[in-house]
Amino acid sequence: MERRLRARNTPVEIIGKLNSAINAGLADPKVKARLADLGATPLAGSPADFGKLIAEETEKWGKVIRAGNIKPG
Repeated sequence: MERRLRARNTPVEIIGKLNSAINAGLADPKVKARLADLGATPLAGSPADFGKLIAEETEKWGKVIRAGNIKPG
């Protein structure tokens, strides 16, 4: 299952352009250094890579939440 954080019906061409620009920014040494200073780990990749990451994290943390019987509120 692929999930993306985007507006509904965003054209594929726009997604590609945004992805390219984001990956270029994440490759910039100054951006990398600033993100490292903030404790962040940049993850460049494709929209499909991002969708896979979100699905994996949702599954992983869903198990933790269910195991801990964690409820909102």
